[in-house]
Amino acid sequence: MRAPIGDFTDARPAPDCLDLLTQPVADAVRSWRGSVPAEQLLYVDTDPAIADTAVFVERHGAELLDQSANCVVVAGRRGGETSLAACVVLSRTRVDVNGAVRRQLGARKASFAPMDTATGETGMEYGGITPIGLPANWPLLVDAAVADTEYVLIGSGSRRGKLIVPGKTFAELPGAVVLDGLGGS
Repeated sequence: MRAPIGDFTDARPAPDCLDLLTQPVADAVRSWRGSVPAEQLLYVDTDPAIADTAVFVERHGAELLDQSANCVVVAGRRGGETSLAACVVLSRTRVDVNGAVRRQLGARKASFAPMDTATGETGMEYGGITPIGLPANWPLLVDAAVADTEYVLIGSGSRRGKLIVPGKTFAELPGAVVLDGLGGS
């Protein structure tokens, strides 16, 4: 099957690729309940050496920059407590950690979570973290531009492979809050 975006000629429904996904992502796909059928979540096999957005877009086409999203783990601190959340923004933007994220989490200070915390808490690989399969108790902050994009290319939980997902899907994920301006320039 040809993917709806990018130059991927071998896109497969994610439920047919559970063995290629990390455990939390496979579990989320297996128990999928969104308004978009799980079969519309597509898996494309990609080279893990080019998982980082800039290199990936260079190889697969600049138009993907407007259709790709990054999922990052952030830590919000207030008093002596730290809470984790995930943010999804289009790849051409940066997460507004010190503004939108800090305010939404009610944190005094917010920053990107350390890599070992992000990977350890998600069960996913750095460079492949995806909002599908995150801990259900985490806030998931989604930039409105992501939810408004017809199809979005996002990590699959590992550096090998990507998921192509209808943008509206992100607004339905557990803990999702759609925010205008989460992704700044």
